[in-house]
Formats: sequence, structure tokens, C-alpha cells
Amino acid sequence: MSRVGKKPIQIPDKVKVGINDQLITAEGPLGKLEYTFRPEISVTIEDNSITVSPNVPTRAARAFHGLTRALIQNMIIGVTQGYEKKLEIFGTGYLAAIQGQILQIRVGFANEIHYQIPSGLDVKCTDQQHIVVKGIDKQKVTQFAAQIRAVRKAEPYLGKGIKYDGEVIRRKEGKAATKK
Repeated sequence: MSRVGKKPIQIPDKVKVGINDQLITAEGPLGKLEYTFRPEISVTIEDNSITVSPNVPTRAARAFHGLTRALIQNMIIGVTQGYEKKLEIFGTGYLAAIQGQILQIRVGFANEIHYQIPSGLDVKCTDQQHIVVKGIDKQKVTQFAAQIRAVRKAEPYLGKGIKYDGEVIRRKEGKAATKK
């Protein structure tokens, strides 16, 4: 059995959780999330906690056991606290701005990169070098932040590009370091 899957999930007072066939819903102060879990897994609510267990002793059921529990835990955290990813842009002339529902990124290409902000996410540019992505769905928040970062990852020589807040870029010495 999965070590992660065995742990019960505590339901906070502010959250309402409901199960209908294979659909679990969590509603809290920040919003409502739904997840359809696999038929190999059973989810039960008792004594203000959620337990996840496999129905059949197959390899697939064992694989989805811990995953289902982790996704439900992420839903509970999302509707109570929410998720946030911060990105930093470093480089001369590199900047980001928001115009309506479009994120504009200028990172040294001939044209600006435009991204439509997905529904359910709150994206802000605190200044031209910082982007903050917030939302209740962990997958949407991290996926959109990863898309932004993939435009131009921070490179190891000068550190120019987009990186997560707190991410450490291992710097390399250039050609001049070998000529001694």
C-alpha cells in the first residue's frame, strides 16, 4: 500500500466536501473544485476526515492510490489557502506587463510573447521584473508558471531569463576563465 495513500486527510471547518459516485467536490472560502477519481479507488468521509483506499489489489489501483489522496489534499489546501508562484525576469530590456487578460513578455526576441491568462487564475505584475500567479487549482497555477518560465529559462553564464523566485541558477565561468 502507498504510504501517502494511507494517511487520512483532515477536513477544515470552513470546507464542505461531498462525494457523488466517482466525483468529489470541495467548497471553501476561496472557491469550489471538483475531481473525478478512478473506479479502482474508493473514497470515504468519516469523522471529519477523508480516507482513500484501493478497491482491487491490482498494480493500477496501487498506482492511483497515493495520487488520488495527494490530489484531494491539494484540493482542500487550494480552497482554503490557495496557491501562488512567483517568477523573476532578469536581463537588460526584459520585462512583463498585463493588458486586460493577456500577459505580455519581452525577453529579447524580435516580437513580444503574448499569453492568454487562463480562467480561475489571478496573474499580477508587481513591477516589470516580477510576475505573481495565484489560484486555487495547483495544477493550473504551476502549469501556467512553467509555461511562462519556458519562454526563456535563465541561462548559466549571465543569468538572463525567467526563473522562479528563490530558484538558484548555477553559474558557469565563460571562455576567459580557461585562458590563464
